[in-house]
Amino acid sequence: MPMLPGLDIPAPRRARRTEPPAPSAALKEKALDIHRRLCGVYGCPIPYFHSLDPLSELISSLLSHRTRNAESGRAFKALRARWPDWAAVEAADATEIEATIRGVTWPELKAPRIKAVLAAVRERNGALDLGFLAEMRVDEARAWLQAIPGIGPKTSAAVLSFSTLRMPALPVDSHHHRVAQRTGLIGRSVDVGPSHPILRAQLPDDWSAQALYDNHEVLMLHGQKVCFHHSPACDACPLLDLCPTGHARMKG
Repeated sequence: MPMLPGLDIPAPRRARRTEPPAPSAALKEKALDIHRRLCGVYGCPIPYFHSLDPLSELISSLLSHRTRNAESGRAFKALRARWPDWAAVEAADATEIEATIRGVTWPELKAPRIKAVLAAVRERNGALDLGFLAEMRVDEARAWLQAIPGIGPKTSAAVLSFSTLRMPALPVDSHHHRVAQRTGLIGRSVDVGPSHPILRAQLPDDWSAQALYDNHEVLMLHGQKVCFHHSPACDACPLLDLCPTGHARMKG
């Protein structure tokens, strides 16, 4: 599903959503083989890079869309330094928020979106708190989050996985998505949003939060360190024999 520029917001749907077909046994085995090989390269289990409460993780995720981690991290710290809590951010003027997060991509869109998302959390839950999501199943918690305009599949998975909730959800970022496409785990026409349920279905149902986090991290790291957007280093790739894209490039 296409996303609106700068935000993890699904564009208006033209057709009813359908569940992706169940992956074949061969595709599941390939996904596991990729996971095992990359864990051998990058070292699993991988320590969590955040220990934020889920509401703070939500704001961090909103800031990170189409933005380098260093810039979104600075913007998040600037918000925390400028206002004492998220209630104060919710009450702040959007132009002040925009000026505070000016280092991120599209701050003029993200500032009012942050205010709107905070207001929606308060309205739906009665408080600026997402700790109650821990009592839900992963699919229920993601649906609750994605019912808020501005929160799509990547953000909902990130909140559940990266925050102190540590729930078994699989986020997919652009690097993860690129590696999945090139290795044939998903088709070339599958966008980042719709790739979430497809890639999750290829992994064991009983995998822990740590295992799913590792899967996301190793595919993301591989996209950053080897499977570059331009000129991937296929000759140094441990997945070359599994990768149709790599085969075609090396033959060429």
